[in-house]
Amino acid sequence: MPTVVGVMLRKIKDKIYADVRRFNLSLNDEIILVTDHGVEAGVVCEREKNIPKSKDPVGKVLRKAMDEDKRRVADNERKALKAHEIVAQKADDHGLDMKVTCVYYTFDCSKLFVYYTSETRVDFRELIKDLGHILKTRIQMVQIGVRDESKMIGGVGTCGQILCCQGFLKDFNSVTIDMAKEQDLLSNTAKLSGLCGRLMCCISYENDTYKTVKKDLPEIGTIIATPEGKAKLTAIDCIRERVTVDFGDRIFKNFTIKQINDNNHKESGR
Repeated sequence: MPTVVGVMLRKIKDKIYADVRRFNLSLNDEIILVTDHGVEAGVVCEREKNIPKSKDPVGKVLRKAMDEDKRRVADNERKALKAHEIVAQKADDHGLDMKVTCVYYTFDCSKLFVYYTSETRVDFRELIKDLGHILKTRIQMVQIGVRDESKMIGGVGTCGQILCCQGFLKDFNSVTIDMAKEQDLLSNTAKLSGLCGRLMCCISYENDTYKTVKKDLPEIGTIIATPEGKAKLTAIDCIRERVTVDFGDRIFKNFTIKQINDNNHKESGR
């Protein structure tokens, strides 16, 4: 079994495993490696481990990135900015219904990745021919979703922090409107969408907690037993694990969920 490290590639942060060979690598080391697409620059994102040969495509580490390599990566990024303008203009000239999100050169410039979004199927064969003649390199078109687009471009969320997908999320999990309903967020539907236009990823973070806390509680509006008698359940604070009840005539009181569960278990046991 080869000894490998996990490596993040390109702005979309694709992860592959790369044979470390004789190199002693640490997390966040910048490296130069060979992949199926040629020579690329990457960042170590996962510590050394052994994997079966057949598990995933494995690249090969050529070296830790030296100052000269880092300068070349910077030059490639500047070159990619110019290529982005050309690709976007040519896509417009061909009347293609697509939005060019980002373009990225491999380290050796043997291939240019063009990341784009589109709601329809795009026939870009003529575009690739044009770009190949102009840019003198192989072109690979990669269609991505709007969440991937936000991950590549980055930004600041409504919380004031950088987007989770840009900062630490490695995979996109399903986020549903039922999760928002579980957390009583539907009254603020305008605030539920992220910069990508989809439901915010953070809605899923506390969903398991809400489900666990609520599983033994009756629905809001139900008459429940409290330490001070019967009352109507009006609100549940899952984070603080407290509830609000109404004894009538707008006499509201707060109790812990444990107090409510204990009292209702006593009532049901009678």
